[in-house]
Amino acid sequence: MAHAPGAPTPPFDARARRTQRTVLLGLVVNIVLAITKLIAGLIGNCYALVADAIESIADILGSVVIWGGLRVGSRPADDNHAYGHGKAEALAAMVVAGLVFFAGIGIAVKAVGELVTPHHAPAPFTLAVLVVVVIAKWVMSRYTAHVAAQEASDATGIDAWHHLSDAITSLAAFIGISIALFGERMLWHSDEWAKADDWAALLASGVIMLNGGLMARRPLRELMDTEPDGVKGEVCETIRGVEGVRGIEKCRARSSGGRHYLEIHVEVDPLMSVREAHAITGKIKAAVRTKHPRVADVLLHVEPYETETAPK
Repeated sequence: MAHAPGAPTPPFDARARRTQRTVLLGLVVNIVLAITKLIAGLIGNCYALVADAIESIADILGSVVIWGGLRVGSRPADDNHAYGHGKAEALAAMVVAGLVFFAGIGIAVKAVGELVTPHHAPAPFTLAVLVVVVIAKWVMSRYTAHVAAQEASDATGIDAWHHLSDAITSLAAFIGISIALFGERMLWHSDEWAKADDWAALLASGVIMLNGGLMARRPLRELMDTEPDGVKGEVCETIRGVEGVRGIEKCRARSSGGRHYLEIHVEVDPLMSVREAHAITGKIKAAVRTKHPRVADVLLHVEPYETETAPK
């Protein structure tokens, strides 16, 4: 009674278009902000802003990788990929998580070097640049996270983390620059205040590395075929409501590119004919696809229901 995995249904085509458009929008925003921050940081003698620009450059590379993963992941199943190409999304997300983590290490190394090198405080105009950056990245983070949640896309969710990470590091840079400027102008003149900018960059690097580690968790779950939360229980509940199903002997679930694949052993009347049992499997698949549109395929195996075996 097995059913070979089929091509993605139309809703997943719409999903691919929406997630790819969202990532491309984030890519454009990152390019504009990265150029702005890098120029402002170099002219304004602000390493925290330069560090922020470096992270944005990593975000640009990450968005390109994510977009590529979404493009490959949206391809339908073929002879060599019976379950489709959805794992490409998780692989892309893992690559980006690694990029973010190592970008954080690079910023930390540079920040430590700046701490031991005397330099002047940043220019005041860099604060205005950071205010714009924080607002822009926070808005992009919320919008991208919204799309990721609606389309169940881990790769797009990673891009949302990217934007949030950038907003946090920009806020840390804003605080560090404010301390440097306030201390030098309002308290007493000293080159030591300028180091607040570098401490902010060091703090930002820690946040970036932490985010890199957190980013890796969701795609790693998918790559390791961890069962998606709640899916198995909800689908099994639907199947139990199908007429003719006496029980469920086994139920397994896995995810790939926002789609769910299930392997289920259902129990039916042992005196039922093969034709009748096959008709029940058709009803099961119809019910599951109606109530759970993210289920791409259900592999069904029919077992005889024994009266001494309680349904699981």
